[in-house]
Amino acid sequence: MNRIPETRARLRLLPLSKLAAAPKWQLETMRALSEPLFLWVTQGQGRINLGGSTRGFHPHNAIFIPAGTLHGFQALTRVQGTAVYFGQDHKFDLPEDPMHLRLRDAAQHAEISQVIDAVHRELDGNRPKALQAACHQLGLLAIWLDRQHHEQAQEGSRSNPQLNANERLMTRYATLLEREFGSSLNVTDYATALGVTPTHLTRACRASCGRTALTLLQERRLFEARKLLLDTDIPVQQIARNLGFSTPGYFSRAFAQHIGQPPSQFRRARRKTQMHSH
Repeated sequence: MNRIPETRARLRLLPLSKLAAAPKWQLETMRALSEPLFLWVTQGQGRINLGGSTRGFHPHNAIFIPAGTLHGFQALTRVQGTAVYFGQDHKFDLPEDPMHLRLRDAAQHAEISQVIDAVHRELDGNRPKALQAACHQLGLLAIWLDRQHHEQAQEGSRSNPQLNANERLMTRYATLLEREFGSSLNVTDYATALGVTPTHLTRACRASCGRTALTLLQERRLFEARKLLLDTDIPVQQIARNLGFSTPGYFSRAFAQHIGQPPSQFRRARRKTQMHSH
């Protein structure tokens, strides 16, 4: 398998307004991250497909997405808040299940905001051991999440229902897909690795998120293709090899069919737009 060039993601904060302003393909493509993500929504609303279940989000919603959880966003209005990316090498004891919390207690709102503000000050302060201090602050958020998860388990909360069989299978597929999308594996190969038939896998994916297993595979590979075209100078031929396409020509045809223009033209047009925007 050809590995995609990757740098290890570190702890970072991103305004939700910036995340929501990303191109539609970046937001709505169903994908799983290799690091945990916490979203704190203070304004606006939208929808999130979280582990195969679509639900609306509103102000004072806290959403935790464990690494490997398939998800996609749709912002319906201007969204404000903070996205906290924990990084791949974090040492926190975090819940293994996705969580969507609708918080009505003003004290909880203040508690989350204070922790995020403290992390932000450390990361932006350029002081000695700033990252270490930020991680200590973020440990308080990890403890808060663990307590919320524990309370929900005790109460048998229905706000985060247990995944059904289709959703569990799709989650396993998403985890495998995130690891192997750069290979030439097809849906049959993935289904075999998961111990099910291709028909069963496709049915589970469609029931969970409205997309087939093949669509999820194609979208994930094309997501990475667009990202590499925009963020790197890797030649198109190498991108094709990295993503498991049999030939550069096949990659270019598949890309043009789904995106509307060949890879080289996509790269030139988007970079020209970026230059003009600056």
